Amino acid sequence: MSQSAERPDFLTMPDRPTKPRAHGVTHVLDKGMPLPMLESYMQSVAEYVDVWKFGWGTAYIDPEVGAKIAHLAAHDIRACPGGTLLEIAWLQQRVDDFFLWVKRVGFTAVEVSNGATAMPLDEKHALIGRARDSGLEVIAEVGSKNPAEHARPEQWVDEIRSDVEAGAAWIVAEGRESGTVGLYESDGHVRTELVRAIEDAVGSTPVIYEAPQRSQQAWLIRTLGPGVNVGNIALTEVMSVESLRRGLRADTIGLGASSCSLRKAPR
Repeated sequence: MSQSAERPDFLTMPDRPTKPRAHGVTHVLDKGMPLPMLESYMQSVAEYVDVWKFGWGTAYIDPEVGAKIAHLAAHDIRACPGGTLLEIAWLQQRVDDFFLWVKRVGFTAVEVSNGATAMPLDEKHALIGRARDSGLEVIAEVGSKNPAEHARPEQWVDEIRSDVEAGAAWIVAEGRESGTVGLYESDGHVRTELVRAIEDAVGSTPVIYEAPQRSQQAWLIRTLGPGVNVGNIALTEVMSVESLRRGLRADTIGLGASSCSLRKAPR
């Protein structure tokens, strides 16, 4: 190995599980990165990225979506379309076409949500079951994108449990790209009672907490440990998040040898 490629090993840092992993997952939001940039980007961050979401409906208009999915798969990265795209297909009664297209372009996972439309919960569960029966890994999102809707923790818990019963393998807790709805107050502060309720209720199903803001990422890592799953991470922030997990930023400098790679429920 050349000197420029060597990595230092003199600091004590929290353990990190290797991929594929269910804890310590970093879920990123792709707003339309071109394929050549993605190929170059993977050289630096592939080992730190676990789930790659093609934001909103960008996968539908991305001419390189199939090639991007194949490149991500070569690095053990799950690719999924944004849940909004399936909601639009449901709204237009084109769900059959959606699932045919998803399989054709190479997706192995889909996000199922009902936060952008008036989709009833039973319809969401039907979509979860259909995706699972099609051999797709289901990432179910819980929480509304509407800042005026402030569901109580028990409502989130009930929906999470019913989504898992319907066949969801993963849960995503809504925070949007802004970090000002769902898990968060309008000023970006974490709804701590909601996180506690989710952690107490979720069992073994992995939860990805959308956390686009650095303060939110740091709070989750300090509170739940470096093995917390965080989502909607900007592509330019992957190294920053990994630094937080490793205790290499002032926000998490107290981690180190005593930290473990598993989640720790807040008390």
